[in-house]
Amino acid sequence: MRTLIILTLLAVLVMAATCYESHESMESHEYLNPFLNRRRANDFIQADTRLRAITQERIRERSKAPQEHQRELCEDYYPCEMYAFRHGYAAAYKHYFGRRRTK
Repeated sequence: MRTLIILTLLAVLVMAATCYESHESMESHEYLNPFLNRRRANDFIQADTRLRAITQERIRERSKAPQEHQRELCEDYYPCEMYAFRHGYAAAYKHYFGRRRTK
């Protein structure tokens, strides 16, 4: 009986030591309210930079370099693509599309 009382007191002391809420854990604001509101959740992300990056990417897609445009045109035409594997895309474009001039 005496050992049971001692073990019970020891268990209560261990539980009190491990479950104690210290002042440091209470300093955090997340303890009382772990969820952020919508405005504070995105405060660290600048919306302007995201939109600016997306806009710049769209502009780059629309204004391609002439060589890239020629390469894509040559890739769409199978004989030009095969010629490009041997001689390069610049020579293939010149061979297949270089003679065409619109008036």
